[in-house]
Amino acid sequence: MPASSPATDYARIAEAIDWLRTHRHAQPDLAALARHMHLSEAHLQRLFTRWAGISPKRFLQSLTLADARARLLDARDLLDLSLSVGLSGPGRLHDLFVTFEAVSPGEARTGGAGVTLRWGVHATPFGDALVATSARGVCALHFLDGTDLLAPLRTDWPNARLAHDPAATAPVVARLFGRGVPDAPLALWLKGSNFQLQVWRALLAIPPGQLASYAALAEAVGKPRAARTVGSAVAANPLAVLIPCHRVIHATGTPSPYRWGATRKTAIQLWELGGEG
Repeated sequence: MPASSPATDYARIAEAIDWLRTHRHAQPDLAALARHMHLSEAHLQRLFTRWAGISPKRFLQSLTLADARARLLDARDLLDLSLSVGLSGPGRLHDLFVTFEAVSPGEARTGGAGVTLRWGVHATPFGDALVATSARGVCALHFLDGTDLLAPLRTDWPNARLAHDPAATAPVVARLFGRGVPDAPLALWLKGSNFQLQVWRALLAIPPGQLASYAALAEAVGKPRAARTVGSAVAANPLAVLIPCHRVIHATGTPSPYRWGATRKTAIQLWELGGEG
């Protein structure tokens, strides 16, 4: 059995999540999951609970549509939350206490010319992630799945200077996954259209453990008939977990796509459930 690490723990939990999702209608018990995982029940219970903060049994309960619907914010709630953090201006945003600054149109046109982006790859509870920061704030956080790790940065910032500097990006990961309360704002520096920025700001208003539908997001940004366009903006989010696009599902309670994988999306939701309270 490999030694415990964020990567091996996530691989085991991802396998458990996939198996529980596939067999949820049969409501399997801990013994059945342990047999599938080739682990003892006690070890599996400890691993799962240590990683997620909740038991496999509670997670199985969270897979039901009724549970997802119960956690869905309605459009009015989400609009009120979004207005409280300021859809169109800087403010304190969600549990991480972040500040939000948009790339100027001129900066966007130059593709990052004259800008240095410091990047590093770090272990997280959900696998390795690439983080990039500028002097103005965090501009990228992507989970890695065997692709060219710098491809997203080169696509979004073709003319920027890329400097490998994991010491500069490590504090972002520590803040994001440390479960603690930060003592200073974490700055985000984001490149997107005005509409995308509005959607991302609305996403930041969704509290951990809660969910929102595309229709509710569309209402929150004042475009009630633009749920499909909202979906495209959600998918374009450049900051995994930091901007919580993983908290968006269909209004029916069923899962929706996630650019970093459906299993990872479920895992992040599970991890946040375990961190409530």
